[in-house]
Amino acid sequence: MSKKKYIKYGGMRFEQNAPAKEINRFVNNLPEEKRRSLHQVVNELDNAGLIDLKNEVTTIDDEMIKWQETNRHKE
Repeated sequence: MSKKKYIKYGGMRFEQNAPAKEINRFVNNLPEEKRRSLHQVVNELDNAGLIDLKNEVTTIDDEMIKWQETNRHKE
């Protein structure tokens, strides 16, 4: 599995630094006001070192489908 991924809404590239279970657990434990915004969640994940945001943005379109993945990965 490639570490290079894109945020589906917003197109910001990132690398995953932790297993999906750890990321999901972290997000589930965020206060509700921080979980309301995808932007806030992404920043919290970056600040915690669970993902590494890259200074690269793209739009998600048909050409990006091959890089899109669900958030349900087998561990």
